[in-house]
Amino acid sequence: MRAIVVMGVAGCGKSTVAGAVCERTGARLIEGDVFHPASNVAKMAAGMPLTDADRQGWLEQLAGELAAAWAANERVVLTCSALKQRYRDTLRAAVPRLGFVYLSLSPEAATARVGSRQGHFMPATLVESQFRDLEPPIGEPDVLVVDATDALPRIAEDVDAWWRN
Repeated sequence: MRAIVVMGVAGCGKSTVAGAVCERTGARLIEGDVFHPASNVAKMAAGMPLTDADRQGWLEQLAGELAAAWAANERVVLTCSALKQRYRDTLRAAVPRLGFVYLSLSPEAATARVGSRQGHFMPATLVESQFRDLEPPIGEPDVLVVDATDALPRIAEDVDAWWRN
């Protein structure tokens, strides 16, 4: 595996965990939220959940970023909610043996985290819709399930060990 996706609902710690993993492994970070079109950001900021159609172009762009990194022989970590299996399959189609780190946590913990963060377009009111859309990747290939409430150094160490195998 040269590429992994750190995935989960809003507030699970995707950016924080991905940053720690990149620091530990020397991989390049691709922050998925940066690629959302302005229309998606505006919709989420207004408290409206994204639809499959809203996400499709975004997912295709992220798949393109993964494919470009693969072609350049880079080791990368992508942050992406990847809530549904079909979203993950879109990303999997871009590169061979794409790994997923699923940061699992309760709706209450996610809501508290989103409610306390500053300067992010995703309001806490959308956490419920994220859990409604979530299809956990249990049983899918190349998936590591992590308790998102564990200490960051432990999560980064566990991901690094799993990724090296």
